[in-house]
Amino acid sequence: MNPILALLKEHNISDEQIQSLFETLTANPLMAMGVIQQLGIPQEKLQQLMMMVMQNPALIKDAVNELGLDFSKVEEAKAKLQK
Repeated sequence: MNPILALLKEHNISDEQIQSLFETLTANPLMAMGVIQQLGIPQEKLQQLMMMVMQNPALIKDAVNELGLDFSKVEEAKAKLQK
C-alpha cells in the first residue's frame, strides 16, 4: 500500500474521506491543505507525511493511481499553482 494511504488508514481516515481528500487535491491543492488539517492527524504525523511527499513526489501519483483517480487533474492543478 502507498505510504500516504497507509498513514491515513493508520489514523482511521475512512475510504470516503481519503477519496474526497485526493479529489480536492486534484482540483485545488491549496484547499486540500485545509482538508488534511481537519482530519485530526497529529501534527508530528502530518510533518512526517509532508516530508515523505517532499522527498518522493511520485507518492502522490502512486496514491492517485491506487485510488483510481485521474492523475492528469493533479498535473492541471500543479500548473495552476505555478501561474
